[in-house]
Amino acid sequence: MSLMPWLSILVLCYCGYLLIQRKQTHMVLLFTGLVMLVIAILFGVTNFLPKGVKTSGLVWFDIFDLLRTISTKQVAGTGFLIMTAGGFAGYMDRIGAAKSLVNVCINPLRKLSQPYVVLVLGYLIGHSLVTVIPSAAGLAMLLLVALFPILRGVGVSAAAAGAVIATTGSIGFAPTAGTANLAAKTAGLDPIIYLVQYQLPVALCVLAAVAVTHYFVQKYYDNKNDDNYVEMQELKPVDAPDAPAWYALFPILPIFLMIIFSKLVYSGIKLNTISALLMVWMFVVVIELIRHRDMKKVFGDAIIFYKKMGALFASIVALIICAEFFAAGLKATGVVSLLIDSAQGLGLGMGGMTAVLTSIVGAVTFLTGSGVGAYSSFAALAPDVAAGLGGQAAAIVTPMQFASGILRAMSPVAGVVIAVAGAVGVSPRGIVRRTCIPMGVAFVVTLVVNWILFI
Repeated sequence: MSLMPWLSILVLCYCGYLLIQRKQTHMVLLFTGLVMLVIAILFGVTNFLPKGVKTSGLVWFDIFDLLRTISTKQVAGTGFLIMTAGGFAGYMDRIGAAKSLVNVCINPLRKLSQPYVVLVLGYLIGHSLVTVIPSAAGLAMLLLVALFPILRGVGVSAAAAGAVIATTGSIGFAPTAGTANLAAKTAGLDPIIYLVQYQLPVALCVLAAVAVTHYFVQKYYDNKNDDNYVEMQELKPVDAPDAPAWYALFPILPIFLMIIFSKLVYSGIKLNTISALLMVWMFVVVIELIRHRDMKKVFGDAIIFYKKMGALFASIVALIICAEFFAAGLKATGVVSLLIDSAQGLGLGMGGMTAVLTSIVGAVTFLTGSGVGAYSSFAALAPDVAAGLGGQAAAIVTPMQFASGILRAMSPVAGVVIAVAGAVGVSPRGIVRRTCIPMGVAFVVTLVVNWILFI
C-alpha cells in the first residue's frame, strides 16, 4: 500500500492537535490542506482539480486554482445562502422581531406550576425556535432573559435551567442554519426537502428522548443539591427594542413561504430560499417605515442585514472554504479511498462508516468547542464515502451535522456553555455535568434512528 495516505494521516493527527490547542481553525485547516496537496504532488498526483476545471499547465499553480474554484463556488452558492440567512436573522434581532417571537412562545409557560414539566416544555419550545434563530449562542441569550426567570420562579434550580438553555440549540435542523444548509448542499437536496425528509424524522425522535432525559436528570441533580455556585453575571435585557407581538410572525414567514411554494405543497411556483429571505426582509423594512416614519432610523437598522452578511463571510463561509480545501487534500492523498477500503475490509458498511465519521466530528467538537469547524472539515467527504459504499450522502451528513451541535453542548470550552454558565452562576463543568447524559442520549438516538430510517 502507498505511503502517501499514511503520511497524510500523520499530518491529520497534527492538525487535530493544533485544533485542540485552539489555534486559529481557518488557517489550520487551510495549511493542512496545502501540506497534503504538496504531499500528493510529490507522490506523482497531478489530477486534483474539480471536474470541468482546466489545469493551468503547472501543477503547483493548480493548488491555488483549486482554492480559487472552491472560494468562487462557495461565495456564489452555499456560502451566499448562509450569509443571507445570517443577515436576515441579524435584522430580526435588530428590530426586536426575534425577541417578540421568544416572548410569544414562552409566555404560556407562566401559567403552569409543575417545575420539571415547565422545564421540559421550555426545552421543546426553545428548540422549536432554532428554525428561526439558528445561532445557538443568540438563542441562549434570548432564553436567559425570557425563560430563565420562569424556570426559577417555579422552583427549578439555576443549574438545571442553565443546562436546558445550553442545549436548546444543539440540534440545528433549521433551513437557515449554516451547518444545515451545508448538509443539504452536500446531500444535493433543496434545504426544505432535506429538512422535511431527513432532518425532522430524526430530530423529532431525538427531541423526545432528550426532553424525557432532561426531566429525570435535572430532577435528580436538583434533589442531590450539590451544585457549586459562583458569582453570577447580571442578566441584562437583550440589546433589542420591544416590538409588537405580531412581529413574531416575521422570523417564521420565509420558512412558511418556502414550504408553501415547494414540492411539499404547491410546485407550480418554486421560491428560492435566498429570494424568500430577501423578499421578507424588504417587506419588513417597508413595514418599519410605515410604523416609525423615520427613514434614517429604519434604513440604519436595515443595513445590519449586509453588515451581518460580511461578518458571516469572515467566520462561517471562510471556514467552509478552508474546510473544503482541507477535504480536497484528504481526497488527493488517498485518505478517503483508504477509509472506504478499510470500511469494506472490516465489513462496516454504511452504518459503521456513518458511526465512525459522526464520532470523529463529535470528538473534535467536544475538544474544540466548535461544531461548525468540526462538521465543515469532514462534510465534504460524505458524498465520496457514500458512493463508495453504495449509499446516500444524506444518510451520512445528517448524523454528522447533528453531532456537531450535540457534542458542543457537552463541551466545557464551547462558547454557548461558557456564556450560559456565567449568566446562571455555575461553572462550565457544572453545566456540562447536567448536559452530558441528555446529549449522550441524543447522540445514540441520532445514530440509531438514522440507521433505521435511511441506511
